[in-house]
Amino acid sequence: MRPEKTDLRRDAGQRTRDDLLAAALELLAQRGQEGVTLREITQNAGANVAAVSYHFGSLKALCDVAIEHALERYLDAQIRELDALAGSATLSELAEAFARPMVSALAAGGRDLAVLRTVARVGIDPPEGWEKLAGKFEQARHQAVRILAAHLPEADERELAFRVRCAAGMLNWLALAPIGTELATEPAERVERMLVPVVAGAFRGAR
Repeated sequence: MRPEKTDLRRDAGQRTRDDLLAAALELLAQRGQEGVTLREITQNAGANVAAVSYHFGSLKALCDVAIEHALERYLDAQIRELDALAGSATLSELAEAFARPMVSALAAGGRDLAVLRTVARVGIDPPEGWEKLAGKFEQARHQAVRILAAHLPEADERELAFRVRCAAGMLNWLALAPIGTELATEPAERVERMLVPVVAGAFRGAR
């Protein structure tokens, strides 16, 4: 077989794989893993059942890859935002960085929003195997705790990590609740202006 034909087949296969992942993400975001069917995924992706078997092996494996992809994408974005903060960052700046991946996804809509809602569902009801990304969760928490510790010296590391987890839980709920749908119609600047003080308040706690 000529090299150009091999390349075309490889490109077509990658497009099919990407389309299956995108369709799975959208359905996972709407219903969670228990509500997703192979038929709907293949119909939405314009693919056949054999393509799922070829690229992933099974429906569960496809969903697992989609969930892992969504989590990794979200965590990488959050880690980048937190990495960019100076050690002297304010609580508002920390809250802004922590929430920005969600704000950006709400504003972008489409696949970005599907990824966000998948992350939120997984955060509330973790599937088997999500421990593979435990290191990235820990990295994001550690970066947030580092800045919180400078503002809240009276709180120990365990309490600060608890506040970070609560703030993450609040964002997960917001992505799935009706208010998240309402926020998705607002400009990103307005969403950020409303949301950042709430997340900062969760970090700050009672003073």
